Amino acid sequence: MLSTVPTVFSSGLMFDNDQYLALESGFTPWDCSELLSISQTIEPAILGSVSDEPLQGHTNSNSGSDEPNQPDSSVIDERKRRRMISNRESARRSRMRKQKHLENLRSQVNRLRLENRELTNQLRLVLCHSHRVATDNDRLQSEHSILRRKLSDIHQILLLKQLQQFSSAWPCNNVVTVMSDQTPPLIT
Repeated sequence: MLSTVPTVFSSGLMFDNDQYLALESGFTPWDCSELLSISQTIEPAILGSVSDEPLQGHTNSNSGSDEPNQPDSSVIDERKRRRMISNRESARRSRMRKQKHLENLRSQVNRLRLENRELTNQLRLVLCHSHRVATDNDRLQSEHSILRRKLSDIHQILLLKQLQQFSSAWPCNNVVTVMSDQTPPLIT
């Protein structure tokens, strides 16, 4: 059995010319060989599942190609896929923002149209009222001027009648009588 120890350990472990180092740890050389074979099979699987980059560097150095370290196609595809998903989400959020902004603008347009309609109706009412007031004002001014003339005429008639009464009391004043005969009566 001791003859198998150097061949088993020659594949990867260095013992500094001490073949029985494994025995001091409590494992026999054949136990160590089983542990060594298990660790060799687990190590590539662990490295591959944790990160693809160490395997890529290892793969590129074994392939013998002169190209610099390039990520393999699965990493590139994954990055593209993530970027595509991110871009789709960003575009979807942008469309949602635009849609919401468009809905806000539409509701604002509807609100402003309604407000404009109400203001237009109010303006029509004010203009109608203003026209009515202007018409009433013109009518009242015309009526005022007519009444003022009538009042002036009545005032003159009263003055003439008073003068006639005074002239009849004083017979020597014929001039006043003549003047009263010359003015035609204003009240009709």
